[in-house]
Amino acid sequence: MTIREIAGLLNANVYSSDETLMQKDVETAFGSDMMSDVLAFAEEGSVLISGLLNPQVIRTAHMLDMPCIVFVRGKVPTQEILSLAEESHIVVMSTPLRMYATCGILYTAGLDR
Repeated sequence: MTIREIAGLLNANVYSSDETLMQKDVETAFGSDMMSDVLAFAEEGSVLISGLLNPQVIRTAHMLDMPCIVFVRGKVPTQEILSLAEESHIVVMSTPLRMYATCGILYTAGLDR
């Protein structure tokens, strides 16, 4: 599934204009607000789903080559977060959905974990 398809499924606001990144295929997702759990348990290349809105989320995603971060509960990323994500070539989006619903929608659509 592409990152663009994920944005559509989640009715998300996308904060990236890089079309190449939007067409990237992903197969797994990982939801957590604890970056230590992300580092310990997430697969490289997964979509990160989180309600934690700080630069550490971008740094963690970058370490695991995660191409996309979905912020849940309508959280809007700061310019600092967006700049760091752009430097790291990570798509950032925000969905009004809660984490549980977000994970369920993506799992049902075929993303594993």
